[in-house]
Amino acid sequence: MLWTHLGVIAKSKDIALITAGGTRNYVHLLLALSPVMTLAKTIQDLKAHTSRWMKKDVAAFTWQEGYGAFGVSESCRQTVVDYIAHQAEHHQKWTYEQEFLTLVRKSGVEYDPQYLFG
Repeated sequence: MLWTHLGVIAKSKDIALITAGGTRNYVHLLLALSPVMTLAKTIQDLKAHTSRWMKKDVAAFTWQEGYGAFGVSESCRQTVVDYIAHQAEHHQKWTYEQEFLTLVRKSGVEYDPQYLFG
């Protein structure tokens, strides 16, 4: 499964992956970022190595170009872990796109809709 493989890749790259989950069209990761590796490099490593692995079974597999990232306080860590673990149930109520736009708006991030969701 992809979540397990992400854990293997993260460990080999010294990336602190706390949990991973999602559905068939997206992934959520909770990471403890390294003080010596940028978020962009972390995501690049995870996408590159999992992409190679996924293409063995799904030749047409590709990741989207970008990603979204939000900071989480230590006091909210378990809430986020639980949230990631229950994606299938959660997204029976909201689509990924609805949820992402809500998070972006609540975070006060400026965005251009033409660059979201490919």
